Amino acid sequence: MTADQPAPPPPIRSLLFVPANRADRMHKALATEADGVVFDLESAIPRGAAEEARANVRHALDSHTPEQPAVFVRVCAVGTDDFTPDVEACRHRSLTALMLPQVAEPAEVATASSALDGTDAWLMPLVETASAVRQAYELATASDRVAYMGGATGRHGDLGRSVGFQWTPEGTETLYLRQKVLIDVRAAGVANPLSGLWGTVDDLDGLARFATQTRQLGYEGMMAIHPSHLAIINTTFSPTPAEIDGWHRLIAAAEEAEAQGIGAFRYEGRLIDHAHVLTARQSLTRATHLGLT
Repeated sequence: MTADQPAPPPPIRSLLFVPANRADRMHKALATEADGVVFDLESAIPRGAAEEARANVRHALDSHTPEQPAVFVRVCAVGTDDFTPDVEACRHRSLTALMLPQVAEPAEVATASSALDGTDAWLMPLVETASAVRQAYELATASDRVAYMGGATGRHGDLGRSVGFQWTPEGTETLYLRQKVLIDVRAAGVANPLSGLWGTVDDLDGLARFATQTRQLGYEGMMAIHPSHLAIINTTFSPTPAEIDGWHRLIAAAEEAEAQGIGAFRYEGRLIDHAHVLTARQSLTRATHLGLT
């Protein structure tokens, strides 16, 4: 963390994409249950609408309130003619993170980080190329602003074209990609790994299965393309009341054992040691940051 970034990044379970040339949809997105919204200046808008979209982003940032979702902005790729004007449009105190598409080299992350000098904004490099998968750790450590990052999964999207995989609902073709990137970003200390999205709007059962698998891998959240996906994503990436209660009870039992001079102990049929207590405390901290305790 740099001197420009005094506060930790907010936890994100669900990140909803909205085309930035649609001011009406942007306004509606800020009233949803998404933890964060992405105003998209890159692939979701016609290029002739770029100036209008940047103005919409600026207006949304000017009027943003703390109780609304965190605001991410996906800008055009580093090195394109649109990158600098896109960044200038969203350099704002209300910007949570800049989302970087088509990242291939760590130098691009460093360039984007420098473009944010003087702001508190974080970075989210998107894993959309084979090169990004290969260099995920290097991308994640290219700037201490990188707080969100993860494996892309889109059907017939950029990564599919780059790698050549054939998409299936089961996600086996992207399983290694998601795991590899997750290990890299976790090793780099990225605070909030976020996986790619579920691209079929009406298949909520498929979304639930995919989100569950993604959470089991170790991701903290995922991207979304439609508001109907948010409830499932938020529920999947949130601990249940029973889990929260269980962590409290485990910690209390550990503290009691410690007071008696006991290290490892048997608890509800399991052998508990210091590692389990650390995990419980970490899980409770996340639940607290999500406002669930």
